[in-house]
Amino acid sequence: MSTHSPRQGSGPASVTVTGLAYAWPDGTGVFDGLQAAFGPGRTGLIGVNGSGKSTLLQLIAGDLAPAEGTVRVTGEVGHLPQNVTLGTALRVDEALGIAATRAALHAIEAGDVREENFTVVGDDWDVEERALALLGELGLGDVGLDRTIGEVSGGESVLLRLAALLLRRPDVLLLDEPTNNLDLYARRRLYAAVEAWPGVLVVVSHDRELLDRVDRIADLRDGGITWYGGAFSAYEEALAAEQDAAERMVRVAETDLKKQKRELADAQVKLARRRRYGQKMYDTKREPKVVMGARKRAAQVSAGKHRILHEGRLAEARDRLDEAVEAVRDDDEIRVDLPRTSVPPGRTVLTLRELRLAHGARVEGEFELRGPERVALVGRNGAGKTTLLRTIAGSLAAAGGEATAHVPLRFLPQRLDVLDEEVSVVENVARFAPRATDNQVRAGLARFLFKGARADQPAGTLSGGERFRATLAALLLADPAPQLLLLDEPTNSLDMASVRQLTSALESYEGALIVAGHDLPFLRSLGITRWLLLDGTLRDTPAP
Repeated sequence: MSTHSPRQGSGPASVTVTGLAYAWPDGTGVFDGLQAAFGPGRTGLIGVNGSGKSTLLQLIAGDLAPAEGTVRVTGEVGHLPQNVTLGTALRVDEALGIAATRAALHAIEAGDVREENFTVVGDDWDVEERALALLGELGLGDVGLDRTIGEVSGGESVLLRLAALLLRRPDVLLLDEPTNNLDLYARRRLYAAVEAWPGVLVVVSHDRELLDRVDRIADLRDGGITWYGGAFSAYEEALAAEQDAAERMVRVAETDLKKQKRELADAQVKLARRRRYGQKMYDTKREPKVVMGARKRAAQVSAGKHRILHEGRLAEARDRLDEAVEAVRDDDEIRVDLPRTSVPPGRTVLTLRELRLAHGARVEGEFELRGPERVALVGRNGAGKTTLLRTIAGSLAAAGGEATAHVPLRFLPQRLDVLDEEVSVVENVARFAPRATDNQVRAGLARFLFKGARADQPAGTLSGGERFRATLAALLLADPAPQLLLLDEPTNSLDMASVRQLTSALESYEGALIVAGHDLPFLRSLGITRWLLLDGTLRDTPAP
């Protein structure tokens, strides 16, 4: 039996999950007996891709029904899913859910005093003022209530969906990767809204700056939740201490296992000697037959007990080792050697000359990228960062001017749509490196954590993190090797382990790099040498 019970009882808002079981449509189990409770304050829900974070939020919101167990919510729930798009023809007040109230208010102000207008307004006489004030707090003061969604950027539409939730004043707020596609300015507005939230808030995110504003971390792993007090930085310190202790336990357990193996071997040698001695006594008939028979039976019983004792100790040592190994996380890092991507310091890699982009932004005069520079491309949503990268990559025509790459380049788009869904990971990578042998491709893929049968999976069956690694492998193992790599918002929707894997892979990359993004901790981890701001024109800017 399963239940979802919103607005149960009274008192402070809360979420209680009891004995929760859920499986995806293909039968893959996600939760089996999950227990969790979310009280007042801000909780950061983290976990690897595919661990069930978004699914848990949907179960709490009532968008999915559990197979077993209960979800009890005290108070009203507001849910901001990860991938919900608004119709471009929708007006802003409709997106905020206040269109009917506004219409009734305007009718009353115009002299229409019918009862239905007052019923629609209820006690919400200041809804317009509250909506405009909230839009201002979120940096959307220029977005009028009568504009359409088609007139605002993608990042602004995310903030509008958040504003719609905040206007409802729910008791429990669920946010799923809310900073995806938000520029630095919009992120800061969202951070402020999260810090000011008075009720229960559960946020799924890979954004370190956002997670450093929560009160506790809930780590979802293997169908269970481990709780850590404090923000993400405190979680990392606690986890590092746990992993150090777990690795020490592995070493202790390995030493104990070796000891038990030695003791069992020593015991078997001693018992073999006793058997030989008893047989010798029997053969020489130095004692009466009855005495020797009794001695032999006693020795056999003793030997059996001894063997069982040592074999039991050995089994216990193996169990302790297995338990210790299980406690050590296996978040492997990508380590690759990419010397063919190296670019000499003085070499011109990219030239942009009087470039006009398809959507209005431009590069005035001449811009050059030289040597193995690492460039961060920042700017507001809608400024044209993706358009600029696509123009440099040659997948979008310029409105004017020139974009010339002087070295082999590869482009990693936001949508990760460079793989053929129908063929395997090996075949996908082989398409980018046609001169490589099957063994060379597989050896390269092993360094991106695709080993054995994993490399033969069809691309269409990969999880988000696996798809990202396969796409990165296809680009970095390509022939000719890319000496200029263009990345567009590469950390969107990646879990923390995948972000670390990307960072470690790019540490091995020796070519030039242009990364468009808003994830400042990630950008700083890349050793950025130059920051560029696209705001109508392209220009150098100080590091944020």
